[in-house]
Amino acid sequence: MKLKPVKIGNITLKVPVIQGGMGIGVSLSSLAGAVAKEGGMGVISAAQPGFNRDDWNKNPLNANLKALGEHIKRAKEISNGGVIGVNIMRASCDYDKYVQCCVENGADAIISGAGLPTDLPKLLEGTDVKFSPIVSSLKAAKVLFTLWERRYKRVSDFLVIEGPKAGGHLGFTPEEAASLTKEKFDVEVKKIVDFVRSYSEKIGRHIPVFFAGGVFDRSDIDHYINLGCDGVQMATRFVTTVECDAPMSFKEAYINAKKDDIVIVKSPVGMPGRAIRNPYVEITEKTREKITHCFRCLEKCDPATTPYCITMALIRAVRSETEADSSLIFCGENAYRLNSITTVKDIFNEINS
Repeated sequence: MKLKPVKIGNITLKVPVIQGGMGIGVSLSSLAGAVAKEGGMGVISAAQPGFNRDDWNKNPLNANLKALGEHIKRAKEISNGGVIGVNIMRASCDYDKYVQCCVENGADAIISGAGLPTDLPKLLEGTDVKFSPIVSSLKAAKVLFTLWERRYKRVSDFLVIEGPKAGGHLGFTPEEAASLTKEKFDVEVKKIVDFVRSYSEKIGRHIPVFFAGGVFDRSDIDHYINLGCDGVQMATRFVTTVECDAPMSFKEAYINAKKDDIVIVKSPVGMPGRAIRNPYVEITEKTREKITHCFRCLEKCDPATTPYCITMALIRAVRSETEADSSLIFCGENAYRLNSITTVKDIFNEINS
């Protein structure tokens, strides 16, 4: 049975699947465009999208904004006008400039996590760009909706709940990320869904809810729809596709990973993250990396105390096969289940039939 389309205001996802944003250099225009072409929401990561430009070292912000605008436009072209979103970490420096870049270049939606995007409605005032926070608790959802309604007389257009099995930065303590089971977190999912439903009734507008974190196949999608969600966000599953913007060496790291290789790591963002264990992860668990240059990518990152430069650790993962052992490779809990290269179209055929 095919999945039901979902409307987010005046845009429609023919398939209720959002492709999660993955940085650096993993979900750019190629992957996002392919996902949107199949009827989902393709999402570009705003984390250092200009890392390959010649001017990036001298002026990273300018390079990133130019690259982000180009990727948004290219993804729209690839998708034949499909729905393109951008994931912007709230912890990013110059957050407002990235939001403005999305508006100016035709992004359909902004998804924002790694902190609470309290000022996002103000930054999008007068535009038709849809937006969603990423929350991992009922408390966070209540704080944002209450604040937004009081300050801006509105709430978000949709909402993404991210569970403890997700990849990259997590809104949990390391202990919670390692031990919180799917069944236990389902209780929190239901509470958030009920809260959002009550708000939808209050304002007379449906606010779709999408679940993210460990969603791998159709049975997972059906599970969260049965809990009351409108759809899901999937990221890890799309890494080993032909269209994924990461190099083959990055995709092979997923294919070669075993279950025990998926670990929780410390991040300069101040949150735990999930990644593939390699020599670099093991080294940074014991010693602090010497930082020689700061790219001002995160508001609360201090080069004098940070355990390592997350920008360079992530860039090395997608820049050179020879640097794989000195890089950070973020992934979701199910990365070890991937065993071959496929296509975005094949994944959509599998989950929507």
